[in-house]
Amino acid sequence: MRKRKLYGDYHEALIRHLKDPAEQAAYLNAALAEGDQKMLLKALRNVAEARGGMRRLAAKSRLSRENLYRMLSEKGNPELSSLGRIIGTLGLVLRVEPARRQAHAH
Repeated sequence: MRKRKLYGDYHEALIRHLKDPAEQAAYLNAALAEGDQKMLLKALRNVAEARGGMRRLAAKSRLSRENLYRMLSEKGNPELSSLGRIIGTLGLVLRVEPARRQAHAH
């Protein structure tokens, strides 16, 4: 079962790394850039774990733990207001920036 151990080691290291708010922001931005909702929701779960877990997030966001688990599950589809509340509770902000333009080849 070495595979499980490697995942556990990676996950534990990731959670330790995500204790830093700047790393949380970079991690979530990378997930957003991928454009994959499942990846973003997984990243939010990992950040929540690094910030003390779902119970703590539920208490601070005033969302039920059951709703948080449902919203952040692989099949989750949180409303923008809920997503904003979760991100705000994590001490982060969601913003929109202009897309970087690729240099035109001449």
